[in-house]
Amino acid sequence: MVRALIYQWYDRYMRSLFAFMMVSLDGYFEGVDGDLSWHNVDGEFNDFAIKQLGEIDTLIFGRKTYEMMANYWPTEMAIADDPIVAERMNSIPKLVVSHSLKRADWNNTKLVSDPSQVIADLKASPGKSIAIFGSSSLCVSLIEMGLIDEFRLMYAPVLIGDGTSLFDGMPSPLKLELIDSKAYASGNVLMRYKPSKD
Repeated sequence: MVRALIYQWYDRYMRSLFAFMMVSLDGYFEGVDGDLSWHNVDGEFNDFAIKQLGEIDTLIFGRKTYEMMANYWPTEMAIADDPIVAERMNSIPKLVVSHSLKRADWNNTKLVSDPSQVIADLKASPGKSIAIFGSSSLCVSLIEMGLIDEFRLMYAPVLIGDGTSLFDGMPSPLKLELIDSKAYASGNVLMRYKPSKD
């Protein structure tokens, strides 16, 4: 009874933190040497990305994903090819979690080394949802801290054979509940899960 009341309070008053990433059908979030050329991106995916960005007011990255994003979205090519997403990515507040970075120059970015209290404070403050894009290793750390409320996994219709497994390094199993799924014309399938309360 007490546990149920705690979950009801949490669901009503706390901001949600979700992790989003594209995954191959054989379970990799990146190929060899960080290859992402297999990502299945089209106009329908772009519409999904714009809608998802409208749900959030804070983005969180690990160092590797941050550097990739920061080296692309502010460029003239990104702004010309994808102006709506580029504007949102460049303007939204961002956190990059890293012990090795000395500075984070991408617009509206704050560098933090210990995310636990920062993210807990963010979740307890008013606002929209918070998202982690990519950053599988960071997700593993945040899963251990119990900070991720939802997993949004976009499965691409491709087998890449080798790479880095999704959530590689998980210390113990985490039981999930499926809360929604959606298939796209491209063959992508979005699966949304939340940690089980059992």
